[in-house]
Amino acid sequence: MLSWDLTPDLSTMQRDRAWVEIDLQALAHNVQQLRQLLAPSTELMAVVKADAYGHGAVMVAQTVLQHGATWLGVATIPEGIELRKAGIEAPILLLGATNTLEQVRAVARWQLQPTLCTPKQALIFAETLAASGDRRTLPVHLKLDTGMSRLGMPWQQATEFVQLVTRLPQLQIASIYSHFATADSPDPSIMRQQHDRFQQAIAQLHVLGMTPPRLHISNSAATLVDSRLHYDLVRVGLATYGLYPAPHLKGTIDLKPVMQVKARVTQVKVIQPGTGVSYGYQYIADREILVAVVGIGYADGIPRNLSNRINVLLRGQRVPQIGAITMDQLMLDVSQIPDLQPGEIVTLLGQDGNDAIAADDWAEILGTISWEILCGFKHRLPRVAVERSAARDERLGVGN
Repeated sequence: MLSWDLTPDLSTMQRDRAWVEIDLQALAHNVQQLRQLLAPSTELMAVVKADAYGHGAVMVAQTVLQHGATWLGVATIPEGIELRKAGIEAPILLLGATNTLEQVRAVARWQLQPTLCTPKQALIFAETLAASGDRRTLPVHLKLDTGMSRLGMPWQQATEFVQLVTRLPQLQIASIYSHFATADSPDPSIMRQQHDRFQQAIAQLHVLGMTPPRLHISNSAATLVDSRLHYDLVRVGLATYGLYPAPHLKGTIDLKPVMQVKARVTQVKVIQPGTGVSYGYQYIADREILVAVVGIGYADGIPRNLSNRINVLLRGQRVPQIGAITMDQLMLDVSQIPDLQPGEIVTLLGQDGNDAIAADDWAEILGTISWEILCGFKHRLPRVAVERSAARDERLGVGN
C-alpha cells in the first residue's frame, strides 16, 4: 500500500511559484552609507511604513537597527504595534494623524510617539491620558506645514502651538519637524523656501527661550542633497532600500537595491504564426515562437499596464513579456532559449548575470515613481531573506 507524506515543506514552498528576495547585506550596506553622511550627533530614522516599502517591516527594522539606525518611522498604529509585538524597543514615530480616544490609548499602551498637527489633537491626547490615570508623560512630535500642504500646523503659528503643548503636563515635546515637498527636484528654490520658513519658526521659539530637544526636516532626497538640512535626525525611506529619489542624485552615495522579484516558469509550449496570446489577444505571434508561462501576475503586484512593455531576465538574458498580464500568470517569448524547462527562475526585478532591471525602469514606463512599484507587491509573495552569496547562487542556477 502506498504511503503519502502530505506534510508541506514550507521552506521549499516559499520559492515554488513566485517570491520577493530581500538582501539583508545590501540593506545593512545602505544604512552604513547613510550614516557616513551624518554627523555623529545626527540620528538616522529608517522609515518602515507600508511594510517597509514592501520589503517586510519586522525583518527590515531588526536589520537597520543593528547597523546604525536608532529610530523607526511608521504611518499607522497597527504598523507600530506589529514592531512592538516583534520585540522591537527602539523609538517609533507615528507619522500619520491620530484623532480618536481609541487611537490615543493604543499609542500610549504600545509606547508609540505620535505626530501632533493641531491644538485640538493635542488637547484630545492630554485629556484622554489624564482620564486614564496614567501619570507618565507621552513624547509627542509637533509637525509644521512649511509648504507641503499636508499634515502640520501652519509654520506661522508654531509659537502658539508649542506654547499650548508645553502647558499640557501629560505631553512632552520630543521634536519639531516638517517635510519637504520638492527635495528630489533639481531646482532647489521651493526646498529652500520651506527650509527658510522652518528656520524662521524655530528662531521665533528661541526668542521666547524655547529650545526644542530635536529638529528634523530631511527625507531621503534632502539627506543626500545638503548636510545643512540634517539637523538632529533624518528620516530616510527610499534610500534605505537602495534606490535614489531622483536621477540627478544617483552616485551621491553607493546604494544597493535590496529587493528582487522572482518567479518560476510553469509551462513551455510552441505556438504557430497567427496565434493569439492571453486575454484580448493583445499579442498575436508573427512567427513560430516558444512561449513560457510564468507563475506571477497582477494579483502579486505586476502592473497589468506593463503588458507587452517589459523584458525580464532568464539565464542572464533579456526576454520580452508578451500578451496581457493576467491575475496569476504572464507569458514570455523565450524562442532564444530553446531548451528552457519548467521550474527555471525568471527575474522580474533585480540582477541576473551582468544585467539588471530596476523598479525605476517600470516606473518610467508607467509614468509613476519607484515608491509605488515597491509598495505594490502583495503579501501572497513570500519575503525571503537572502545573503548576497545566496542571491548570486540563485542567479547562477546553483541548487535549482
